[in-house]
Amino acid sequence: MIFKRIGLMLAAGVLAISTITGCNSAGDSSTSSQNSSTNKDGTVDIEVWGTNIGYKPITKGSKLYEFYKEKLGVGVIHPYVEWNGGTNYLNQLNLKIAANEMPDLFIPQQGIEDSLAKNGAIADLTELLPKYAPHVWEAIPQEMWDVVKANDPTGQGKVYYIPGVVEYGRYAGMIRQDWLDKLGLTMPKTQDQYVKVLEAFRDQDPNGNGQKDEIPTGGREQARWMDHLFAMYGVAMFEGYPEWDIYDGELTYSAVTPNMKSALEFTAKLYKEGLIDKESLLNTKDKWDGKIQSDKVGNYFHWVEHGNMVLENLNNNTGVKANFTVLPVPEVEGYEGFYTMKRFAPPQWVIKNNKDENKLMATLKLLNNMYDKKNWKDLFLGVEGMHYTMKDGKAVKLPDDKSSQENQILNPYSTLATLDFTIDLFNSTSSEDSKWAIDQVTRNMQEAQKYAKVIAGDGMPASVYDSFPDINNRTLYVEYATKIILGQYPISKFDEFVDKWNKSGGEEVTKRAREWYTKVQK
Repeated sequence: MIFKRIGLMLAAGVLAISTITGCNSAGDSSTSSQNSSTNKDGTVDIEVWGTNIGYKPITKGSKLYEFYKEKLGVGVIHPYVEWNGGTNYLNQLNLKIAANEMPDLFIPQQGIEDSLAKNGAIADLTELLPKYAPHVWEAIPQEMWDVVKANDPTGQGKVYYIPGVVEYGRYAGMIRQDWLDKLGLTMPKTQDQYVKVLEAFRDQDPNGNGQKDEIPTGGREQARWMDHLFAMYGVAMFEGYPEWDIYDGELTYSAVTPNMKSALEFTAKLYKEGLIDKESLLNTKDKWDGKIQSDKVGNYFHWVEHGNMVLENLNNNTGVKANFTVLPVPEVEGYEGFYTMKRFAPPQWVIKNNKDENKLMATLKLLNNMYDKKNWKDLFLGVEGMHYTMKDGKAVKLPDDKSSQENQILNPYSTLATLDFTIDLFNSTSSEDSKWAIDQVTRNMQEAQKYAKVIAGDGMPASVYDSFPDINNRTLYVEYATKIILGQYPISKFDEFVDKWNKSGGEEVTKRAREWYTKVQK
């Protein structure tokens, strides 16, 4: 039901956009708007929305507000909006749009940028970026701008969003090497060996507390963040979202492939045997993170470079200095396994089509300064005393603390990322106390590249899903996948899912996807 509600909310948002477009000029060019956003020193405040997984908001006059104002020349207001995998964020964003209060700069979700562009609610950046934000324009490879133009939902070859660019594989299954060592186990290479490791994690008390409380592996609600269980079957999966790749010689949605059927059958078997957290399909992000960081989880899937936060929080919570390492994709006969890599990350930023020229120029100024690489290390470090401290003349990052740290929303070093630059950031700002965790992370980042594969659907526009929001939201997939995993449906029901998916718009979406692939391959 939640996905149907999201689909309805999206539809409502699109209707609201028409209203916004009709009254945009009067609403945005008002004197009161300019007066309220321009400070006495001439700097302009803009409202920025993006990912916040529990940190404090940025309010006018706060420490991070003043830092961004000094460093980037623009005041940043960033209200707290619960992220929850993007679901709650999208709901709140749509409400904001419906109220004619669109943020000046924001991260779009689930293809909403397409309807916004068609309705003129977000700015055409084709000429604005080269002129007013050249650092953005020059930082992103030309071939990626070409894909952005090819993805223009208006069909005019214009730029309506700034893409995220990642030049390395960020994701992998992470496994407790210290648990393997304690139980005398070697790193599993095959699926059978992997299952035996999970059984040992379940039965042999690797955390040593005398209780059978270990969780061999698991994931989160809506069948997300269990990509490592699908990777071994060659299923293109991105944070729990099925993706598009080449199957039987054609671009195909991975959710409807025989590979997916086999992966779901395997995952259901693990669940039945108690090798997956029984609450996997109920876990929120906070709940699943809490289990990992309480010394209970042997294997999880996530961003490799976020591992230092997991390690430090686990150590703070339990006193255990865990050792997580990359799980090589277990071999399954007849399949080519991989961890999905997308160089072309989801759209990172869109700009409100602001008739208030002060705000529009301030937004472009912010982006230009943010993408200036000379500022990246400072943006990574954040506010002294809040995000980092000076020790022996060296700036070192402070431990993750959501209760006291404002959200570092402006982070081009992670949305325009290279492996060497990111590793250097970690190494050059780590403290002696955190070095053990950073060393693990940088080692694992390098190891993860062995198993990363760029999928064929990298860069596909959300417009292929136009008129079929339930497919974009995975509504049918989540229903069948969760019931198969829980044992409520037999695996034979998978064929019913494929048939329903095709008849409910999947055939048309596949046609569009293949046409797009043919176009970008030329």
